[in-house]
Amino acid sequence: MSVIETDKREEKAGLARRGLYTLASYVAVTKPPSVLLLVFTALVPMVIAAGGQPIPVRLFVVAVVAITLGCAGANTLTCYIDRDIDAVMERTRKRPIPSKRIYPPQKALYWGLLLTLLSLILAWTINFLSFVCVALGFLDNVIVYSLLTKRRSPLNVIWGGFSGGLPALFGWAAVKNEISLTALFIAALVVLWIPNHIWNLAIFYSDDYKKVKVPMLPAVFDLTRTLRCIAATVLLMYLASIGLYFVGGFGWPYLVVALVSGLLISVGNLYLFFRPSRRNAWVLFKLSSPYLFVLFAGMMADVWLR
Repeated sequence: MSVIETDKREEKAGLARRGLYTLASYVAVTKPPSVLLLVFTALVPMVIAAGGQPIPVRLFVVAVVAITLGCAGANTLTCYIDRDIDAVMERTRKRPIPSKRIYPPQKALYWGLLLTLLSLILAWTINFLSFVCVALGFLDNVIVYSLLTKRRSPLNVIWGGFSGGLPALFGWAAVKNEISLTALFIAALVVLWIPNHIWNLAIFYSDDYKKVKVPMLPAVFDLTRTLRCIAATVLLMYLASIGLYFVGGFGWPYLVVALVSGLLISVGNLYLFFRPSRRNAWVLFKLSSPYLFVLFAGMMADVWLR
C-alpha cells in the first residue's frame, strides 16, 4: 500500500470520527435522558387509551417520533437560551454549546427550531388536539419557563412545570382524540413530580444558581422553607397517584405499585426534611426519575394484565 493510499485512509477515518463527534454533540444538546423519560410518559397513556389493544403501527410510529422530536427540540432551544449561564455553572459548563462542541451557538438554535417544526407537522397529521398539546408544551417550556420566568421568579419551576404533563396528554389525545379525566390525572402526576425533581437538584447546586443569579427556590429561600415546599408537592403527587386508581379504573397491580413506590419516595423526602443535606437531596434527585418510570410502568402493566 502506497503512502498516498495510507494518507487517504487516515483522512477518511478522521472525517468519520469528526462526523460522529459532531452527531454526538447534536444528540447531547437535546438531553436524551430527559427526552426518553418524557416519551415514556407519552407512550403509557397511549397504551392505556387503547385499552391494552394493539395501536395501529402508523399512528404509533408517527406519535412516538413526533413527541420525541418535540421534547428534543424544546430541550435544544432551552440550552440555546441558557448558553450564557450554562458556561458559568459547574453542572452545565461541559454541555455542547458552552464547551463549543456546537459553534457558533446559532447552529443549536436552527437545530432546535427544525426539530420543533417537524414535531408540530407530524402532530398535525395525527389530529388537531395532538398538535395543540405539542404546541402548548413548547410554549410553556421555552417561552414561559426559559424566557420569561426562569431568571425572574422563584416559582419558575411551577410555571414551567405544566409542559411536563403535555406529553402524557399528547399520548392520550393521539389515540382518543380527546382529553379525559384519567388523562388529566396522569399529566398531573408529572406536573407534581417536577418540583421535587428539580428543587432537590437545585439544593445540591444552590451555589451554582446563586452565582448566575437564577432565583431557583433553594437559592433564594432557606432550606427549611424549600423542604416544606418539596414535601407538599410530594404529598400531592402521592395522593394524585392513588386518586388515579379510582378515576382511571385501574386494578390491584397499579394500586400496589402506586402505594409502595409513593411511600418510599415520601419517606425519603421526609428523611431529607429532618436530615437536610446536599448529599441527601442529591440521592432524592437520583431516585425521582426511577420513581416516575416505575409508576408509569405500573399503569401499563396493569392494563396489559387485565
